[in-house]
Amino acid sequence: MGVVTDRRRVVRVREGARAARPDTLAVEEPLMVRLVDPGPAPGGTTPVGGAASGSSALTVTMRTPGDDFDLVAGWLVSEGAVAAPGDIVAMRLCPDEDNTVEVALARGVEPPRQRAFATTSACGVCGSDTVVEVRAGLRWPVASDPVTVGSDVISALPDRLRERQRAFDRTGGLHAAGLFTADGEPLYVREDVGRHNAVDKVVGAALRDGALPAAGTILQVSGRASFELVQKAARAGIPVLSAISAPSTLAVDLADECGLTLLGFVRGDSMNVYTWADRVVSS
Repeated sequence: MGVVTDRRRVVRVREGARAARPDTLAVEEPLMVRLVDPGPAPGGTTPVGGAASGSSALTVTMRTPGDDFDLVAGWLVSEGAVAAPGDIVAMRLCPDEDNTVEVALARGVEPPRQRAFATTSACGVCGSDTVVEVRAGLRWPVASDPVTVGSDVISALPDRLRERQRAFDRTGGLHAAGLFTADGEPLYVREDVGRHNAVDKVVGAALRDGALPAAGTILQVSGRASFELVQKAARAGIPVLSAISAPSTLAVDLADECGLTLLGFVRGDSMNVYTWADRVVSS
């Protein structure tokens, strides 16, 4: 588990008075993901990351340390590379490089394309896929998911998510994502300085537990709903995405095309249902 928060000096100004004091901030650091050769075919003994293994950088993302293996696994799901725990042979923290995770994929699993830029904590795939491409690449068609969710369950999710944001309580500077059952019970909750990272951590935790596709579940996020978040939910087989703030036009278009129920402005007993509204029932 990495360091999630750190202290910095700040000058607090209130009603004209100035005072120096320490403040607790969310940590943001780069994470490099390196693909390593799984070693020889069955029967061999080359370890992951060993001297005989090849290695290549897949991506660098800015994230809050912690749950890094979940983050990498979820990112691989979002990239369409993996769908089951066995698709990832091994992951480990690189002993020679800080903030680096080495991952070995099973033979026959096609790795995602390499990224020649650093992904910031504010961006996901940066529009690299179109609506049609995402829809065509879905492993699990969420449109056929028969789940229905009570509006009272949806209304309660922001508070249930907030109750589990421990680092946010200390910093006020982290996003959160939570996967919930249709009855509103929490399955996985993760925090990160980047909203897309928080979602990747949730999806990765579900993948590593063998819980994908996440049929019949709700993904609640603490901010807005972007194209990237809809894409990540759809690729994980999640049929309902609920956001506290607004969605973008492209997010709505993608959700509609994929058969995903998208909600925004979920605050108190009020909400907007933008797509596939029949899944949300009055209660």
